[in-house]
Amino acid sequence: MARLSSWVHPSGWVLEPEPSTFAPSGRWSNKDMDPVPPEKRTWSTINYVAYWVSDAWNAPGWQLASSMLAIGLSWRQALPAIAVGTSIISVVMVLNGTVGARLHVSFPVLNRSSFGFWFSYFSVISRMVLSMFWLSVQAYTGSQCVYQMLKAIWPSIARMPNHLPPGTNITTSGLMCFFLYWMILMPFMFVSPQRIRWLFMLKAVIVPPAWIAMLIWAFVKVPSNTALLDQHSALSGSALSYAWLLAMNSALGIYATVAVNIPDFTRYAKHERAQYIQLAIIPVAFTFGGFIGIAVTSAGATLYGKVLWNPLTLIDHWDNRPAAFFAAFSFALATLGTNVSANTISAANDMTVLFPRYINIKRGQIITAAIAPWAFVPWDIVSTAQGFLSFMNGYTVFLGPFAAIMVADYWIVHRCKVDVPSMYRPYGRYRYTGGFNWRAVVTILVTVPPNLPGLIASVNPAIQIGGAFKIFDFAWLFGFFVSLVVYSCLSLMFPAKETFVGEIIAKDQQSPEEEIDARSLSESKESIPRDTKNAV
Repeated sequence: MARLSSWVHPSGWVLEPEPSTFAPSGRWSNKDMDPVPPEKRTWSTINYVAYWVSDAWNAPGWQLASSMLAIGLSWRQALPAIAVGTSIISVVMVLNGTVGARLHVSFPVLNRSSFGFWFSYFSVISRMVLSMFWLSVQAYTGSQCVYQMLKAIWPSIARMPNHLPPGTNITTSGLMCFFLYWMILMPFMFVSPQRIRWLFMLKAVIVPPAWIAMLIWAFVKVPSNTALLDQHSALSGSALSYAWLLAMNSALGIYATVAVNIPDFTRYAKHERAQYIQLAIIPVAFTFGGFIGIAVTSAGATLYGKVLWNPLTLIDHWDNRPAAFFAAFSFALATLGTNVSANTISAANDMTVLFPRYINIKRGQIITAAIAPWAFVPWDIVSTAQGFLSFMNGYTVFLGPFAAIMVADYWIVHRCKVDVPSMYRPYGRYRYTGGFNWRAVVTILVTVPPNLPGLIASVNPAIQIGGAFKIFDFAWLFGFFVSLVVYSCLSLMFPAKETFVGEIIAKDQQSPEEEIDARSLSESKESIPRDTKNAV
């Protein structure tokens, strides 16, 4: 009864405070929020290669080129759009990733130095909601993989009676497979970020050979693979230019979220050079994956008489049950890795900042995986709520500015000289004005509104917005580069002088006496009456 009582009472969930924390009290930090200690910096170059191979080679990556062909581009135009878009995002990934690799601090803490202590919660909550949303959608994709695996073993599942009403948008067998995928996902929530890299290594060993085998199958089955590969674009002039920009923006947007919170993973790097490989592996993995998706879909169009962009729908047409099982297993593994890396770990890092006294990364992952897949009802989203899906996808209009502000603040404004301990203190040097960096606020207000008409029209196409939609076609590019210029100019013209330091201040550079003095000073500030804290 005593143990049960401790679980029910909030005090039973309070995390044990760590003596290494920079924060003035346990309410502002915990072990997982603190800079990663040297013994836990275990990610090497090969781990980042495996990470991106695993994230690029999944169902959304397979279908990336399909959206480009659907708007009128040929495959010869689509693949360069993927290559250019992912090359741009890889540069941003490394710029923000290097900050995490140098300081070994997560995204929710790092962005306090650019947004301000309290305004940073806007980007943190936005990122957390997006992570949970895409976790649910990817979980539904994973359940389709499980269905194909079971169908290969037990064909009669396709004839399982459906006891759910049509309005639910999911069948009894589909709900069973969703539950099974959820049960498979949950145990991975107990694996630490340092060890989860082995899941990415496993994916890198299994998934690419499976995809290459499907590519070989496509060219063996249809030697004159001309259904899509010989397609030529009917667009020309400005229509072609805007279509190509839209395609490149979709390639940028597919991992625009990770470009913001990549420090959540690079903080575990053995050294900052380990993650430089992202510059090469991201465009190569996505472009090659897009080509495989186009080629195999082309063969499927010839064999089955219709374009099957969803690889799981294509697998459903196969008579070779072992091949169908292995192919579905590779997609299930790919989806699993993406959900763990891009969604649950990211959302968990955000939760640690929102509730540092009670939630660490493991607890955050468990909460995310336990609630999000069911709360968002993904089968309704995919089947009937295309407007909501378009809205969540269009929410990337905020992600370009988020990434740009972080890049500009660290590399251009502060020139890599930051005070890490102050990122943990609500009344430290990164408080700015009432916890808000007005330069970041103005940047958001300047760069987001021009894209809002396009975002609204994407949700409700009946709304006519004229030429304003053209800006939305390259929303991430517009948001990132305009924000980069606006924030840099504002910060250099009106510098926040209290945030500038002569050299980087990090835990590794402080003596134990200095750490004690810094902590004592912070604690004394916490005890000062509210009206006088700003003066201090």
